[in-house]
Amino acid sequence: MSDVGTEANPLRVAIIGSGPSGFYTVSNLLKQSGLVVEMDMFDRLPTPYGLVRAGVAPDHQKDKSVTRAYEKSANNEGFRFFGNVEYGTHIHLSDLQKHYHQVMFTTGSPFDRNLGVTGENLEGSHSATEFVAWYNGHPDFADRAFDLSQENVVVVGIGNVAMDVARILCKTVDELKVTDIADHALAALSQSKVKNVYILGRRGPAQAAFTPPEIKEMGEFAEADVNILPAEAALDAHSQATLDAGEDKNAIKNVETVQRYAETANEGKPRQLHIRFCVSPTELIGDAGHVTAVKLVQNDLVVDDRGQQKAVATDREEVIPAGLVFRSVGYRGQPLPDVPFNDSWGTIANEGGRVVDDSGQPVAGLYTAGWIKRGPSGVIGTNKTCAQETVGHMVADLDAGSMFTPESPSAEAALAMIEARQPDFVSFPDWKKIDEAEVTKGQAEDRPRVKFTQVAEMLAVAKG
Repeated sequence: MSDVGTEANPLRVAIIGSGPSGFYTVSNLLKQSGLVVEMDMFDRLPTPYGLVRAGVAPDHQKDKSVTRAYEKSANNEGFRFFGNVEYGTHIHLSDLQKHYHQVMFTTGSPFDRNLGVTGENLEGSHSATEFVAWYNGHPDFADRAFDLSQENVVVVGIGNVAMDVARILCKTVDELKVTDIADHALAALSQSKVKNVYILGRRGPAQAAFTPPEIKEMGEFAEADVNILPAEAALDAHSQATLDAGEDKNAIKNVETVQRYAETANEGKPRQLHIRFCVSPTELIGDAGHVTAVKLVQNDLVVDDRGQQKAVATDREEVIPAGLVFRSVGYRGQPLPDVPFNDSWGTIANEGGRVVDDSGQPVAGLYTAGWIKRGPSGVIGTNKTCAQETVGHMVADLDAGSMFTPESPSAEAALAMIEARQPDFVSFPDWKKIDEAEVTKGQAEDRPRVKFTQVAEMLAVAKG
């Protein structure tokens, strides 16, 4: 038989997950000179693009423009998309081993980490992921309800997702109705009684995980002021020295913006955003099973023996009344059937993208990229270099002959298997019908698109 990766015997790759790291896997494989590759991408939803569609905030349309590059990859002759096909339900690793030489997992980190405090399970306490997926129209979350009659909301965490949640809560309906926010979310937010939103950061402004554009954007609300306590905007000596070294340009910009907010007079707008630093929740207080307040402890920043700066709780406590709480303190991946998993990290066990077994040895044919590989870090573009690293190992292993030996390595055989397991799969041309219908509906309302939020609706459009 001809060498794998030639016209006579193309390299067959299955990609599980259709977010950025999945599509960067495609583009990186297409760049390999002399390599003939056929790629089948699978997603349990009928729609591609993962968190670009269901995670990027609706008021950040520019960030979603990366899908143009993904579509260019999808239009390659060697690529097929199979939406509405779930790994572990419709297809299994044993199936993939029969039809592909390599399998790439790019399934992300869909679960929030817990706070680990008393009262976390009270009614009114939610993960940020739930809220983000809800306002973005994710089918799994479209029917969720959030009590927006509450005047005070606490968001625990100070990364970009926390900022997104707070921003959506602080914006007016006029600001939101020109986005692709889900219709059900727009309707609910139009009735919102929220007046105060509190973002809680465990450490100081120099250590905050948000990016400069995210914190800068908080000062542009039509009807919300930003409040930061001057004492919490000030840096401790170690943070200031680190900043003065000038190595972290983003941290310098973040601190400058934070301190500018701390010096800005409040204009008395209808909503107030309070960004707090060096505080941690210790308990969610409830009444009749519903959260009513958050107890905080103030932290001091202390340098340990290794020179690392840590937040250490003091005996200074306070209580913030709040009837709605969102946690955004980190994310973890979901274990996948037959794939080694590092439970403490919440990632697939891997070395540089090569999946490894319990002894640390590479498992031939299995790879990973994105958040499920490295954990929840970076921005969309970070996944490009992440996928590039893994694809480099895939090519090296191909050259070394380390891969699956499929018994039916043909596109036709794989398609027959998928048709038998999930006849309602959605191809990329099917997705384009959904996309066109959403954009057309959006144009009628001067919006980027109006999303379908139910799988049945999507399938009806895709299948005509």
